[in-house]
Amino acid sequence: MGKTKTAFVSEGENKNEQKHEKAHKTEAEKVHLSGLKGGQRVKMVEAAPIETVEETGTEKKQTTKKIIEKIRGKKYIDAKKKFDNTKIYSAPEAIKLVKETSYSKFDGTVELHMIVKKAGITTQVALPHQAGKTKKVEVASDETVEKLKSGDIDFDILVATPAMMPKLVPFARLLGPKGLMPNPKNGTLVPDEKKAKSFSTGTVTLKTEKEAPLVHTVIGKVGQDTKELTENLEAVFKAFGGSKQIDKAYIKATMGPSVKVKI
Repeated sequence: MGKTKTAFVSEGENKNEQKHEKAHKTEAEKVHLSGLKGGQRVKMVEAAPIETVEETGTEKKQTTKKIIEKIRGKKYIDAKKKFDNTKIYSAPEAIKLVKETSYSKFDGTVELHMIVKKAGITTQVALPHQAGKTKKVEVASDETVEKLKSGDIDFDILVATPAMMPKLVPFARLLGPKGLMPNPKNGTLVPDEKKAKSFSTGTVTLKTEKEAPLVHTVIGKVGQDTKELTENLEAVFKAFGGSKQIDKAYIKATMGPSVKVKI
């Protein structure tokens, strides 16, 4: 009989061999991506499908894009067919189309959406006609202070003179969150009582979004007279500097397609 050789493998050597095999396996699983530093890995890579072109022997990569399509209802689609959405309409024409294409059962609002030259713009506009709900204006007085002590707020706008402001400061936590604290930015802090009593509820403060040159506001209700809506629209355009500062403008009903309007 031949001699049998027995090899004894120490526990340490066995562990080293296992580590080597594991490292080799891990190395095979590594995926190289541009921009990754040495040794970095990704757990999962969703690769785009590759199409092989046999004639040239080259590979063409195809990118897969996820397209989220907003599904519109039949009423919206039918309403949009009533006008050419590539055309720019004059203010009266656009408002007439908004009225015709509004499909809500209630008297919807007429919204104005503008793209302006730059963000960070704030301006006040005195609309010639009331836009929507009539707001109750109160001129701050000692009687107002007494109501505030009991937490009673029965007004939509509070106008005050500088002399009344110290009396209103204790109620800042009550008025502030509701946007009722008088301040010069929204025109509710006026120099004297005469100005306070003549304050127009049609005065609105408009401003762009914080990080985008977009403005959104309401110019009235669908049921309002076309002439009134047109004058409100033109007042907003004028306040923002017209075509020099406004790139594009669209109007629409609460439930209805948008119509591009001439500035």
